This record gives sequence, C-alpha cells and structure tokens, in this order.
Amino acid sequence: MSEQKRSGGAMENKWIRAAIPALLLHCSIGTVYCWSTFSQEIADYIGATKSATEWAFSLAIFFLGMSAAFLGDVVEKDIHKSSLIATICFTLGMIGTGFAITIKSLPLIFVCYGCVMGIGLGTGYLSPVKTLMLWFKDRKGLATGLAVAGFGLAKAIASPIMQAILKKFDNNPAPMFFIMGGVYCVMMFIGHLLLKKPSDWVEAHGEKAGIGEFFKTLGSNFKTAFGNKTFIGIWIMFYINIACGLALISQEKMIFKSIGLSVGLCATLASVTAIANALGRLGFSAWADTFKDRNTIYKLIFILSIAFTGATIVTKGIVNGSDVKALSFLCIALLIMVNAGYGGGFSNVPTLLSDHFGMKSISAVHGMCLSAWAIAGLTGNQIATAIVNRVGEFKEITLSNGQAATVNPEGYQAVLFFTVALYIVALIVSLVMIPKVNNKEKKAD
Repeated sequence: MSEQKRSGGAMENKWIRAAIPALLLHCSIGTVYCWSTFSQEIADYIGATKSATEWAFSLAIFFLGMSAAFLGDVVEKDIHKSSLIATICFTLGMIGTGFAITIKSLPLIFVCYGCVMGIGLGTGYLSPVKTLMLWFKDRKGLATGLAVAGFGLAKAIASPIMQAILKKFDNNPAPMFFIMGGVYCVMMFIGHLLLKKPSDWVEAHGEKAGIGEFFKTLGSNFKTAFGNKTFIGIWIMFYINIACGLALISQEKMIFKSIGLSVGLCATLASVTAIANALGRLGFSAWADTFKDRNTIYKLIFILSIAFTGATIVTKGIVNGSDVKALSFLCIALLIMVNAGYGGGFSNVPTLLSDHFGMKSISAVHGMCLSAWAIAGLTGNQIATAIVNRVGEFKEITLSNGQAATVNPEGYQAVLFFTVALYIVALIVSLVMIPKVNNKEKKAD
C-alpha cells in the first residue's frame, strides 16, 4: 500500500516538482541561442565589429560546458542550491550585459554574457535533468526531451519579443537585457522553488566537504569518466553533433540569403528551424524510449545528417539554390534536419549516460560530458567562419524581394565538407565504441 501511495504521489506531483520547473529553467536559459537576434545591434551600438562580439556567445557556451563539468557534483548533492546559483548567475549576467552595453565595454560584455551568464547556463541546464529521470522512470527520454525542448524552443518564443523591444528602443539592446533579465529572474526563481526530487530517492552522498574534498571528487569524476571507453565514445559523438550543428546554424541566415530568400522569409525560416530544434529534442528522445538500445537513435541522427548533407554537396545545393527551386528546398530541409538532430543529440545524452553509468552519479557524469559542448562552442562556429572567409568570394546578390545582400555561397557549400566528414566519424564511433544496453530492462539503480 505504501508503494501504491508513493506511486500515486509521483503521479500527482511529478509535473509540479519536475516538468514545470524544468521548463521554467530551460525556457529561460535557452535564450542564449537568441544571440543572432541582437548581436549586430550590440556591435553597432558599442562601435565594435560583429566578429569581435561573436566571442561573447562562444564564451557563454564554453563556460556553460565547463561549469557543468566542474559543478556537476554540486548539482548531484543539492539541486536546490544549484538551481539558485543558476538563477542568480543568469540574471546577473543578463543585467550586467545590459550595463556593459550602456557603457560600451566589450570586455565587460565578455565577462557578463560569456562568463557569469555561462555559469548560470551550465548549472541551470543540469539541475532539472536527474530530477526528471527520477520522476519519470518509465519514460526518461520523453521527460528529459520535454525539458530540453524548452531550451530549444526558447529562441522561437523569445526572438520576436526581443525584436519588438529592440524596435521600441531604437535598436539599443541594453533595455532589452534589463527587461528580459527581470522576466527570467522571476521564471527561474519559481522553477528553483518548485524543483524537488522524489521523497523516496536517497542520495548516496556523505556530509558537505570543503574545497579540498571538492577538487578530490572532481578529479575522481574526471578519471572515472575519461578513463572509460564508452564515455569517451559518447563524448566524441556529442562533441561532433554540437560542432556540426553550430557550424551550420551559425551560417543559417546567410545560407537562406544565398538561395535568394527574402529577409522576411529568412526570419520565418529561422523560427521554423528553432521549432525543429525543439521538436527534435522531444521527438528523438521519445522515439529512443521505444528502442532496446538507446544508442540506435544516434545512429539514425547521423545517418540522416549524412544523407541530407551529402545530397546538398552532390547537387551543390547552396551554390545553385537561387536558380533551381528544388535545390533551395533541399537546403531548407538540410537545415531543418541539422537543427532537429542537434536538439535530439542533446536530449538523449543524459538518458544514454544513465543506461551505461546508472542514476547514482548521473549529474556529475552528465556534467563531464557537457565539457564537449564547451569545446564545440569554441570550435564549431569559429571553424565555419574561417572556412567561409577563406573559400570562395563574397558577392552581392538580389533577394526575392529586391533587397541586396552580400553572400559567399561557395564558402557555405565548403562548410558541408567539414560537417559531413565529422558526421561520418560520429557514425563510426556510435557503431564501434558504444556497447549495446537494453534500456527497457535498465533500472534506476
């Protein structure tokens, strides 16, 4: 009877104690992907080049991954503390960025948007994940996919709001950061208050320790994770999926322009790809729950990514897309697939790790794996930019609505050779380095 009562309590409270707070946290921090919405306005307002300001986003992703790796054990021991750290850091980062823009300081933008907000991103991303898997034991993939979908959907929700605020204040980004920082502070604090693990789950942790014990545990976690062939394989797959995703997503707007689409249609398709990102997080993770071996979903993601990228390479879709309508649709389909696979790769990592390493230390192991996100954040979009700047040449074209745009179709096409090579490596890794685990029989130990 007590077991039935616990089960009933979980059914009654899992949405309030896990799903809703996870969405509140992830829908807030996921707005890091809105960077392209206001990056040009920041550059113009403070008098810097756009390429210089891009490092703020790269630093945010780097600190996201590294803070997750370093603070994974803190999240493991106390999600109440970690979700509060996330709320404070993310809010301070947003408001601090607004202040940095006001005084036109690029270094301070790097500190606030890149470092402080990045720490909030990492701890906020990790905090709800294990809690969701504990409440939704039979549908772990669906549960984590639901929350991580909020991270992907945040861009589609927030971008038009941010655009409206920018317009209201004559393209001065500072007020937008002040306003949105306040909104996200409220959302994340409510999520922090609601987030709670099931009462029948007991953590296998000792008493709180000092700084020496913290680094000792961190070193032990690092050795355990990176000394394991399976973990290294998952890390490589995760890194490649993110690096390829960022490489293409960072050029997405210019690829759309290269195939002759109007500015308005480019904006609409940006929302479509953001939704695809969110649906990929939810859809691929729910689909993975139906497979005996969860790694199957990664094989499918990489095969589909290779197929769409290969087809675009063979047909020179980006170069010829403005002249051949069918090829323009192929380019759009490629970017939708890359976004969906990018999202699906994120949502399935924690559940794949739990199948191989169990639930006892999943936050710490997941945090270590998110270091791949940090490295990809520094390399994916930067490598793509370097390729575009060195291959082909920029030229002025006329879009479908008569507007002019400067693009480099050959450069964007060349990025595909980089991504398809990495996708092939990732597929090989998924086939040879990740052993089969029957996730339907795997128990939350």
